[in-house]
Amino acid sequence: MYTMKETSERVGMTYEALKFYCNEGLIPNVKRDKNNHRIFDERDVSWIDGLICLRKCGMSINDMKIYLDHCLIGEFSIPDRKAMLDAQRKILVDKIQELTESIEYIDSKQKFYDDVLEGKIRYFSNLISTEE
Repeated sequence: MYTMKETSERVGMTYEALKFYCNEGLIPNVKRDKNNHRIFDERDVSWIDGLICLRKCGMSINDMKIYLDHCLIGEFSIPDRKAMLDAQRKILVDKIQELTESIEYIDSKQKFYDDVLEGKIRYFSNLISTEE
């Protein structure tokens, strides 16, 4: 069993964030020690790792609660969970495409600037006139 501090360190989350997740009901069946402090087992840690991943994927707290509700239903809700994950995956794939296009733009600008600095091409700007 792990304390809040140990658990937060283990999963790489702040103590405050873990407390927030608990208070939001995202970590079900939280156990308490004799002093009424929250304690977590390996299953809790694994669940929290999953929550962290969902959050990094851009899933909202509200959607995480819906996902949790589906998980608590059991095997019957697997199609619903899959649909939620599929939707989140599509968002990520679209974001990857946007990021790829942004990287390609930066790479092309860097090449342009390198070519200008090396004297391979003449500088031009879409914003200012460089003609004399």
